[in-house]
Amino acid sequence: KLLSRPRKLRKLSPSQSQTNPQTQTSSPTQTQTRPLSYPNEINLALTHLRTSDPTLTPLLTSHQPPSFDAFQPPFLALTKSILYQQLAYKAGTSIYSRFVSLCGGSDNVLPSTVLSLSPSNLRQIGVSARKSSYLHDLAKKYMNGILSDKIILSLDDKSLFTMLTMVNGIGSWSVHMFMIFSLHRPDVLPVNDLQVRKGVQLLYGLDELPRPSQMEQLCERWRPYRSVGAWYMWRLVEAKASMSVNSPDLSRPLQTLPGPQQEHQEQQQRQQLQQQRQHHLQQPQFIDPINGIMNVGSNYAQLN
Repeated sequence: KLLSRPRKLRKLSPSQSQTNPQTQTSSPTQTQTRPLSYPNEINLALTHLRTSDPTLTPLLTSHQPPSFDAFQPPFLALTKSILYQQLAYKAGTSIYSRFVSLCGGSDNVLPSTVLSLSPSNLRQIGVSARKSSYLHDLAKKYMNGILSDKIILSLDDKSLFTMLTMVNGIGSWSVHMFMIFSLHRPDVLPVNDLQVRKGVQLLYGLDELPRPSQMEQLCERWRPYRSVGAWYMWRLVEAKASMSVNSPDLSRPLQTLPGPQQEHQEQQQRQQLQQQRQHHLQQPQFIDPINGIMNVGSNYAQLN
């Protein structure tokens, strides 16, 4: 009979059993992020973007820096975001003003107040049944302690995104807009915003519109100021749209025709250009629901 050999246990000395502080892997230091409304933060952001991505330099030079001064309590800003969804600015402003009056003023736009308003009350001021359910769901999550202004302000971007998308009617685009324009978070990339994607396509001369899954890689150099980079993408698309509306199509030169025919053709082209301008002016101008920063094309954004 063969006896199995007992396993030898090596005895460690106290000095060996303790972790050597020199070999211990230190946890990465978390960078303290400051809001974009912090003094001089925008200047730091612009300096970083010029250095990390020189392609942005002409765009940064041709536009005034963004301003992130307006602040509203998170609950008020979120209700405003819900009410403005998929509405032109004028219609959204009208409904929001009536909503604030119904609550008894902006200081009284509180979870308990919102829950006291029935769908019928809200319908009378133009709020749809679906948006009423969204407002009530947000208010309930506040009343149940799942959310609060304090919790929202303390969460990091990833956790905040997870928590807010639990609210009915608040999708990824709404959360990104809230984080940028209400909380002034510096490093938010709204990958589902069609105009930000279009801006990236124009900036880098891409053949196709980048997919949301490609946006992270394309805009990696903008960290930790991707919110500011996104703001300039809106400006880029806005400027491009304005140029196409206000400039005639020079790719189609006028044919040289004898007197009256040429004059008639020029008149037709002027009328066509005037119609294009008029059509542009009649289009609803969508403005960010949080603090009124223009965002042309955000009506096309995927609100989830």
